[in-house]
Amino acid sequence: MSRSDRRPQAELYPFGLQDPISPFQLPLRHEDTELLGDLQALLQGVYDQAGFDLAIDYTREPVPVLSEANAIWVNTLLQQQ
Repeated sequence: MSRSDRRPQAELYPFGLQDPISPFQLPLRHEDTELLGDLQALLQGVYDQAGFDLAIDYTREPVPVLSEANAIWVNTLLQQQ
């Protein structure tokens, strides 16, 4: 996240494939109250509304290839669905 008054410095919010994306403060103008950005909820909503569960071929190998641990996690998750 890059705030205009702190550029070129930025804040980084790392997460792994198995981790939910943490909400973050969305920088606005100085006089505005920052909003809480929930990227996880936004992506889930787009996925659900667009019907990606029907459009994506989950039998194909993902690009890039997943680590063994992540592949096991994904396969377990898909079997639960």
